[in-house]
Formats: sequence, structure tokens, C-alpha cells
Amino acid sequence: MEMSERQQQFSGTSAVRAGQEIDAGRLHEWMAAHVEGYAGPLTIEQFKGGQSNPTYKLITPGQDYVLRRKPPGTLLPSAHAVDREYRVITALHAQGFPVARTFGLCQDNEVIGTWFYIMDCVDGRVIWDTTFPMVPKAERRAYFDAMNKTMADLHMIDPVAAGLGDFGKPGNYFARQIGRWSKQYLEDEAAGRVPSMDRLVEWLPANIPPGDEVSIVHGDYRCDNMIFHPTEPRVLAVLDWELSTLGHPLADFSYHLMMYRMPPATTTGLVGNDLAALGIPSEAEYVAAYCQRTGRDGIEHLDFFVAYNMFRLAAIVHGIRGRVVRGTAASAHAKKSAEGVELLADLAWEQAKKLGAR
Repeated sequence: MEMSERQQQFSGTSAVRAGQEIDAGRLHEWMAAHVEGYAGPLTIEQFKGGQSNPTYKLITPGQDYVLRRKPPGTLLPSAHAVDREYRVITALHAQGFPVARTFGLCQDNEVIGTWFYIMDCVDGRVIWDTTFPMVPKAERRAYFDAMNKTMADLHMIDPVAAGLGDFGKPGNYFARQIGRWSKQYLEDEAAGRVPSMDRLVEWLPANIPPGDEVSIVHGDYRCDNMIFHPTEPRVLAVLDWELSTLGHPLADFSYHLMMYRMPPATTTGLVGNDLAALGIPSEAEYVAAYCQRTGRDGIEHLDFFVAYNMFRLAAIVHGIRGRVVRGTAASAHAKKSAEGVELLADLAWEQAKKLGAR
């Protein structure tokens, strides 16, 4: 099947991008001292993806590793928290959840210029297009079910038992998150203001539904943040835990569910596709499968959760726009991504309007 544009853009590795080089000698010395079983020589390539935290493939005769680092340059406080990412992956691996094995965290800027961590390079495939064009139609439902099961499994892990009881503040998740992303949006003057974002900053905190739950949440769960088995509908490793915390599982699930309400143009959403013809479950079927796995009767207030998540994603992309303006964006494709702020904010406001926002 023809490879999608996103698949071509983001799959695989390339030469290390200008401004994001790593001193291979310094890294080799650190790995020799801190990574069990490591032996050079070391070759470094950069993954085309990894927009927020630059991500590298480390090739050695014995095995391949992955390095994730903070981007160089001036960063917003609390962003690019590779230490949190390392902690949650290490804890979840011990629980048998599909993540890469970790080998070490470096919090010494002297080694390569920023904090970084090393993990296993999991061999499989990343699917960048939500319609799963590389997968035969008859198998697509099974891939969606694998994503659904993996997310449900994550939300059923006891954070305390996993050693992550203090990984975030429990309670008031939506109020805190809306406050956090509103503040980040309002403070990033370089990226400019967006009318729908301004409306959402006002409307969302005044319309938070009642009830609270706490689980480990991924924060950016979508098909291109996981590695599937090379030939089977099985998730081998969930990637990119930078936004993970303790939070409301339905916030996490509804973020993933946004694929059903997003257009394909800038967001690889499913809107406008004939899902039955593609062999992809409907939104209602997907929600029902998650509810069955997590012991729920259904999801009340789903439109609010989706509006919140679209706002949050718009705020994240607004931050990428700010990094493009400041010249610290990590990905060659960040500029194109940053163009999507208005679209996402307008989509979020449309969800809010379903709930009576004016």
C-alpha cells in the first residue's frame, strides 16, 4: 500500500539535525560507566519524529539503544521533563506494561549539554496515519482493539503499587490542567493570541463536570506514540511519556478518542472517512470496548472531556509555535505543526458549543 505523507515524514532515522548534535565521545564514556552491558563503537542517528524531545538511535555492535534528551536552548519551566518520563517508564516496565526497558538517566548538563535518558530500542513498527493504511482492512479492528486494551490496562494499574503514588497531585485534575495550559498559553507572547483559545480559557473552568478519579495517565496516547509488533496487532511499547502524570483516566481516554472528531488535514483525524469501509470501529464501539474493560456503564460528559483535550492540544501546539518563533523547535516539521493552532482551538470551541457555550 502507498505510504502516507506522515509515514514518510516521520518514520525512521536521518542524520543528526543542525544544532542538536551530540558529542559521541562524551556519550560513549558516560554509557560505558552507567549502562550495563554497553560496548562501543557508537554510531548516532536521529529519529525524524520526536518533536518535543529530540530522540536518537544509538547503534552499537551488541544492541541498539534510544536516547531522549531535553532540546537545547531556552525552555519553559516544567516542559521536556525527561526525568519524569524515565521514572514512569521504569516503573511501568516493572509492572509488565508494554514500555521499553530503561538503562540510565543523566541529569548532568556537562555530558551532552542537556539531561537525557537511555532505553532499549524496540523493534517493530510505528503507524503514523490513524486510518492504518499499511494494515490490511481485515486486521484494522484488531489494531484498534490492541490500542484500546493497552490504554485500559494502563488505567487499571494501581499507582501506589507501581511506586508512582506521588507522580502527580491527586484530585481537581481538570481545574489544575486547565489552569496550567491557560497560563502557558497566555504567557507565551511570542506565539500570539487566538480568539477561540481566549473564549475557552474563560468557559472551561466554569463548566467542569462533577466527580473525580485518579489513575496513571499517558497524556499523549495516540497510534504514532506506540510501537506495534512487526506483523501482529499487538502493542510492544508505548512511547513519549513526557506529559504523563496522575490524572483523570477519562481525560486521557478522551484525548485518544479525539481521533474520531478531528479532520485528517493537520491532525490525522478520522472525520470524513467511511469507517465501516476501512474496517475501523465506530466511536461508540470504541467507547463501549474501553468501558467494558474498565468496568464502566458509559462516559457521561464526553463532549466536555473532548473540548478540554482539544483546548489542551491547541495549547501544546501553540507552545510549538512559540518555539518555532524563538528558534528552539526540535523537529523539521514543527513549523507545519504550529500552523494548526487556530483549527484546533476552533474545533474545541465547537465541542463547547454542543454544551451550550456562546
